[in-house]
Amino acid sequence: MTKPDDLPESLSPLSDLTWTKVTIGRSTCDVWRIVLGDGNSVFLKAETGHPLGELPGEIERLNWLTRMGFKAPRVVDAEQGNDRLWLLMSAVPGDDLTHYANQPEVVVRAYAQALKRLHALDPTTCPFDHCIETRLALAEQRLEAGLVDETDFDAERLGWTGEQVLEWLHANRPETGDAILTHGDACTPNILAVDGRFSGMVDCGRLGIADVWQDLAIACRSIRDNIGPEHIAPFLAAYGATWDETKFRFYCTLDEMF
Repeated sequence: MTKPDDLPESLSPLSDLTWTKVTIGRSTCDVWRIVLGDGNSVFLKAETGHPLGELPGEIERLNWLTRMGFKAPRVVDAEQGNDRLWLLMSAVPGDDLTHYANQPEVVVRAYAQALKRLHALDPTTCPFDHCIETRLALAEQRLEAGLVDETDFDAERLGWTGEQVLEWLHANRPETGDAILTHGDACTPNILAVDGRFSGMVDCGRLGIADVWQDLAIACRSIRDNIGPEHIAPFLAAYGATWDETKFRFYCTLDEMF
């Protein structure tokens, strides 16, 4: 069934519209695209209540990004009902970068534009912490709660246990640079473009202050896997950074826990 059968009463006016289940990405939330009568769309996320759920934090972060005037979904409504939290959001114009795999120059340009604009926001105004200490503590909580999917580890770590990943992370913590505002999950499905240029970011539930390689590592991995490793250097040049193998490996390994 495309539509949820436990939709809260306050969202019931959406029931008769056209719904499409969104399956790209690895979110623990159910996500739907809903086409409104005027042809525009909204997105609805639903997450079962859990102490480590990400949707409450995403709502806070989207509201903060709205106040900053950044290109991201706007919160239309948020409802608690039927053991799930529901988030209704505006749509960001454009297509995510997975749609541009045959146009690597677009991926490189839009990625660099996206991260440069986000990272330029004043980190002193951001209340969300994404530093290594905070993420490792949350990673341990997720491991204890059974939320780490060991079957989805990257090839470099396939066959490892979550405990082994966590031990490696503690033993290989890199020096960190300036603390800036990062997306936290800057993979290709979360960066959108219109006419070949950055148009917005989605899935902002891990937004927070961290080292720049929190985002650059995920972006470089996505570029490697989607359009080829030869495009990493042009991306880093367009962004204004140089390759850091130590941080790339650390932040990609940290991402296994989330």
